[in-house]
Amino acid sequence: MSDKKPVVVYGVSGYTGRLVCEYLREYNIPFIAAGRDKAKVQAVVDKIPGIETADYEVVQVEHTVEALTSLFKGAKVVSNMVGPFIKYADTVVEACLAAGCHYTDTTGEQDWVLHAQQRWGETFGAKGLLLSPGIAQMYTTGEIAANICLETPGLDTLDILVLWKGFPTYASTQTIFTILKAKWYYLEQNKYVEWDPTANFEVSVPGQHEGAIAVPWGGTSHPVWFKNDPRVANCKVIGGVFARQVMEGVVQTQQMVKAKIKPLPPEQQEAALAEIAASVQASMPPRENPRINTSLDSVHASGPLGRAHCVIHGVCNYKQTGLLQAYAAYSLLQTAPKRAGFASACQAFGHRELLGQLRSFGLVMNPILTVHS
Repeated sequence: MSDKKPVVVYGVSGYTGRLVCEYLREYNIPFIAAGRDKAKVQAVVDKIPGIETADYEVVQVEHTVEALTSLFKGAKVVSNMVGPFIKYADTVVEACLAAGCHYTDTTGEQDWVLHAQQRWGETFGAKGLLLSPGIAQMYTTGEIAANICLETPGLDTLDILVLWKGFPTYASTQTIFTILKAKWYYLEQNKYVEWDPTANFEVSVPGQHEGAIAVPWGGTSHPVWFKNDPRVANCKVIGGVFARQVMEGVVQTQQMVKAKIKPLPPEQQEAALAEIAASVQASMPPRENPRINTSLDSVHASGPLGRAHCVIHGVCNYKQTGLLQAYAAYSLLQTAPKRAGFASACQAFGHRELLGQLRSFGLVMNPILTVHS
């Protein structure tokens, strides 16, 4: 079955999985849309615009290493949407390794990224396979902006802000509440330093007079990606949604979790957070509208005698994620990644290449770059 379809999208019953399939269709890539409930996957796929012109199959599969390995054999790339990743992704990664497939996902969980690096990175590298968690707008587009800043030599500190307008999907909400029980880190002099879990900031938003509230958002992937980059010593990332009322609720939730949930045993923490997450977002949000759902990635890079600031204005952050996942697969089907093993999207495919794809599909503006050195 899968030898005829080079890409498997696992977890298509959700919002982002549908978008990945939508962009695979636009790249003219045959794919398998897989999930634990075939009827749910089929219902989602049926809503993809132009799906009748795509070469695809819908498959139901159990979430076990054995079943997933059987499904993945013959494919080349697996795009995993099944989270929270710290709970479910090891099974998928192990199956990818057994089947000889590249692995990508959309995680926002820093603890999973660190775990994936430590447990699976060398093994994937030895086989020439890519292990790239966190290919998504909230991480990759900011990473692109950071790398544009770093094209100016002598800058070693990254201050990253990511904002978007809209509502998290059900899966994103589950991830947000999952990371509340983990430790979060930023990078200081190439060492991980733990965030205060209640940290929040008033930020100036490039391009508008109104400010916003931002939080560390679980630490994000960026400090992990730049940990062993010789150009970078320090990396802090904050983010959130533009809507102040929503972020005020996030700050209150952070404080409540620290005071009332963190003292509970781990299994009770998980149950309590899952209950809150389900009450916050239990349904599929509407399809993004580019006139409404905007995004902003702002990176201040600095060094002893230099400054650079890069801003990328975009639209439809979930569409950006779907495109980035589809392009990763498209690239991997044609050529080896720039770096095998554990690698970010920019490390695997190139930040300028990724920017070109986002621009060609009308999802981001040309970056605004200011340099003082």
